[in-house]
Parts: sequence; structure tokens; C-alpha cells
Amino acid sequence: VFLLFFTTHEELQTLDVDDAFFSTPEDIAARALKPQGGVNFIRTFKKQVEDQAINLPPNLNELVQNATYVQSPDKLVWQYFYNLKGSAKYPFPGGIFQWARYRINGTGLNETEKIFSESLNKHENTLTLATLRIFSNGLGQPHFHFNANEMGYVISGCGQAGVILSGVTANFNIGIGDVIFFPVGTQHYIKSVCDEDLLLILAYNTGNQLETLRMNDYFHGTADHILAQLFWKEQAEFKKFPTPAK
Repeated sequence: VFLLFFTTHEELQTLDVDDAFFSTPEDIAARALKPQGGVNFIRTFKKQVEDQAINLPPNLNELVQNATYVQSPDKLVWQYFYNLKGSAKYPFPGGIFQWARYRINGTGLNETEKIFSESLNKHENTLTLATLRIFSNGLGQPHFHFNANEMGYVISGCGQAGVILSGVTANFNIGIGDVIFFPVGTQHYIKSVCDEDLLLILAYNTGNQLETLRMNDYFHGTADHILAQLFWKEQAEFKKFPTPAK
């Protein structure tokens, strides 16, 4: 079972090998592939009624006698493959993040992670991926991303999500199999409401370093005397908020 994310907001267009083959004139395919028997051999291929991208032939064992693959060198493999489950964990007060992402200057990455990171940054319209585990009754506090839309899929647990807009807040429950979407620049939060942890896979449509601003960061980044004017509270009152941990 795979969970797939694609960097497009339009209808996804896919061309499979068999579709490309059967869309090619017989004589052109014969000249390109040069099989024994020429165009007559090409004519022995029959298009299946069902899409072969998702259907396997019932006699697969008879058709395939040998399927072996040789592992490519790390410098090639790690451009396209990343062990997210085995990567470093980044805890926060409500849970844990693990990241498959680009980091400027490779900060905090090992050698194989740097190969993957640099590969992401070389391509346009790529993705940053993460797993987010929010502990039971934990909170992923309000925040927004400057440079990416965010999409998530719930693997286990249950929770509540909220989107905070000017004058409007949308709250909704989420559970296993649900997909959530937060447009770029939209403040949102997620909290776990089950006895078990809430676990999600998240995708961000950026190959650059993800830029995020959290509520406690921008609250503490605003001068106390400005907050006093905004909220009509004494300046000293804002010392009661603890400084966020890095």
C-alpha cells in the first residue's frame, strides 16, 4: 500500500507504458524497438480491456520467470529514496516530527540525507514530506507556512483541526483515512482527542526550506508595548507568557 502525493492542482495526466505503446503506429514501434519478426511481432500485442496499471494478469507466474534488481550506488539511490521512518526525530511539546526535506547548507543532516535534500532543491515543484505524531490530548499549535500549501493524511488516531481566517474559524473532526488541506499562508492547528496518538503523513509543495511561523513565535516577536495597545492590558501582563523553546 502506497500513499502518493503529486504536485499539481489540475487533473492528473498519466501515460503508462502500455498506453504509449498502443498509441504508437505499428510501423513506428517496429522501427524503434527492432524486434525479431518486425511489424508482425508488434501486431501480436493485444490491448487489455482493463487498465494494466492496477491489474495483474492471472497467470503472472507463467509470464515472469526472473525478476531481480541490483541495488544502485548510494549517490544515485538517495536522490530518489529516503528512509523517513529511520530519520531523526524532532520533538515539540505536543508530539514528534520526522522530515524528508531540504535544509539550507545541510544543517543537521547526515551524508545520505544531504544527497536527498540537495536533490529536492534541484527540481521545481517538488515536495517536502513529514510524519507528524501528536500525543494523546497533545496540540500542534496554530501556525502557518509562508511558502507551501499543506496536505495531510490521517494514519491512526483521531483529532480536531482548525483553520483560522480573519473573522472566521473552521473546525472539524479528523480520523483514519481522512485528508486535510491548508492553503499557503492559512493559519491552522491540529490536536489529538483520542486515547491513542494521532499520526499523519504531511506533504508540502516546496523543494526549498519550509518556512513556518507559529503562534508563540509571533506573539513573543511582538513588543510588549504593542501587545498592551492591541489587547488593552498592562504591559507587564505579557511577561506571564513563557519564552518558546527553540
